[in-house]
Amino acid sequence: MAVWLVGFARAVGLDRTWLRYTVLSLAVSWFSAWAVEAAQPVGVVSNIKVLSDRVPDVSSLEAWQRSFIKPGMTEREKALAIWRSVVSFRHQDTPPKEFLEGDGCVHDPIKTFNVYGYNMCCCAASNIAALARTIGLPARIWTIRGHLVPEVQWDGKWHMLDGSLVNYFPKPDGDIASVDEIMEAVKQWYDANPQYRGNEQKLRDLHRQDGWSGWRRGPQLLAACPFYGGDGWLSAKTHGWYATMIEYDGSVKNLYEPGYSLGYRVNNQLRPGERIELNWSNKGLHVNMRDGQAPGCLRTKVGEGDLAYARQYGDIAPGRVGNGVRRYELPLADGSFQTGMLNVENIVCRRETDTADAPAVQLKDPDKPGLIEFRMPSSYVYLTGTLSLEAVVAQQGQVRVLLSDNNGLDWKEVAVLSTSGRQTVDMSPLVLRRYDYRLRLVLTGKGTGLQQLLVTHDTSHSQRALPALGQGKNVVTVSAGPAEGTVTLQASTKLQWKGKNLVYTDFHPELKNIQLDLMRVEGSSGQATFAIATPGDIVRLRCGAHYRARDKADGWEVLVSFDDGQTFRSVHQLAGPTPGHCDYFAVENVPPGVRKALVRFVGRQRNTTCLFSLRLDADYREPVGGFRPFKATYVWEEGGLEKRQTLLAEKPEQTFTITCDSTPSMKSLTLEF
Repeated sequence: MAVWLVGFARAVGLDRTWLRYTVLSLAVSWFSAWAVEAAQPVGVVSNIKVLSDRVPDVSSLEAWQRSFIKPGMTEREKALAIWRSVVSFRHQDTPPKEFLEGDGCVHDPIKTFNVYGYNMCCCAASNIAALARTIGLPARIWTIRGHLVPEVQWDGKWHMLDGSLVNYFPKPDGDIASVDEIMEAVKQWYDANPQYRGNEQKLRDLHRQDGWSGWRRGPQLLAACPFYGGDGWLSAKTHGWYATMIEYDGSVKNLYEPGYSLGYRVNNQLRPGERIELNWSNKGLHVNMRDGQAPGCLRTKVGEGDLAYARQYGDIAPGRVGNGVRRYELPLADGSFQTGMLNVENIVCRRETDTADAPAVQLKDPDKPGLIEFRMPSSYVYLTGTLSLEAVVAQQGQVRVLLSDNNGLDWKEVAVLSTSGRQTVDMSPLVLRRYDYRLRLVLTGKGTGLQQLLVTHDTSHSQRALPALGQGKNVVTVSAGPAEGTVTLQASTKLQWKGKNLVYTDFHPELKNIQLDLMRVEGSSGQATFAIATPGDIVRLRCGAHYRARDKADGWEVLVSFDDGQTFRSVHQLAGPTPGHCDYFAVENVPPGVRKALVRFVGRQRNTTCLFSLRLDADYREPVGGFRPFKATYVWEEGGLEKRQTLLAEKPEQTFTITCDSTPSMKSLTLEF
């Protein structure tokens, strides 16, 4: 800069006094800005990662792509890498139901990999389709008899890659068969052996003949499949050759998009007083506790039962389902809790009062109410929630606790405390299946205050994606990423699910010519406008949608406004014709200083246009975000002896080495300041 200024001054004939004054002014301005930034306490550290060289990073679509899609790969190699990643990080089991996308199951592959680690065939097919489209490979999903399977296109042809039952079918020339080619091979065999068509018992009998080798007398395409064991059973031993013969008998074949809404990513954040514990074990808790069945892999050990195959795909965890703990005890007494709050009004901490026996925080002006409001964002779905308070309640005073699960648009009263002492509030029914909510505490009455405020949650996470250790030398990288948070608007348009999770009307959209259920366009056109606001400046918007546009004249145009609706600009088209399709896109060029966006879906209709589910993510700069040292503590066992190692991250990225003399049995990983 100084060199440029000297040249400019000489060129235009300015004297040295002007130059000295300008350089000094710039230096003072720069230093002042640096000093203000340096004085600002860091209240949030974001995008914390602990990565082991034994486990690929699948914490986001971008991380997954870096882990599995390598430069120079052919389209076929990319497609097979997609298949392998789905097989590696998900297991066939009773699907987790969040009642937000598809048929209520979780179909986002990154959420599946990190939060659950298990799902069913509709979910696995969606996982493969989503990842294929992410890297530019066309994909589609077929409903066949009793099963759903995806196809991915490369070299101008379709190829079936089943991540659910862990198979695909190489042809004699080495290419991978399509659904049509598999069905044709099965049909020709049935034509030659009509007594087996539609007769499961006869197929089972043939399958087990000659010491479970009779199945090899079936279609050659199936007999050559490398994913059947010698006994004709697929890897998990839940489905065998006879089942494949039924699934591909040609009686059912329909294009069907189960639906997904991309956008989930892992963003572990820490505030003073916050701790995240991830466990290679579970307490028997799962997301279907109120609606649905428990997954069998809740108790199954990796390497045994229907998870016997998982080791060959790199799974070194002891099990599949993990229950973590998120604990946030606000450091009330010294006032440092305020750096992690959305809003604090009329509250003073003990340190500022110089009164030893005062509550940790109390009202600054006793004649006015006080307010403490904060978010509880989590990368892992909440299963339980407990609020523990030690309150000091004055005569005629009270502490009201309110909760919002729709980004502060509406508030539900959780508790009203009118007496002093330690009290516990069960929030589980309100936070089950949520990844974010807000708490608001309203204090009234002279002398009313809080001694302690603690929020505790059990969460669900997959053990498979955790950075496990193995025998020998382990290279572990601990890092903190950009100081960004995310506010998410995710909802189903199936209004019958209201109460199980959020539906789109819970976010108070502005609707015009829209039939409420399934957000269907009424007449030739209609529109729905959603508002999304953030605590800091918006960096980008991301949108995932599952929609229907039956005619080529049907579809949705997506527009965005960053000036509170004065102007809108078109950013994407959800185009037809399609009986159902999923799309995902981002808006990066957000004007500086914007903290609210309006996203408008304008539907045009000749036949049918509707939106089944949507997800909007507004990534923003954390106002008090930055880096401060934190620690990651591993606990494991070797030979029955507990071992632990704490990794202190003193800069945004550090690499450590942990050596295990024998095969470790992983226990936990804890993140905290």
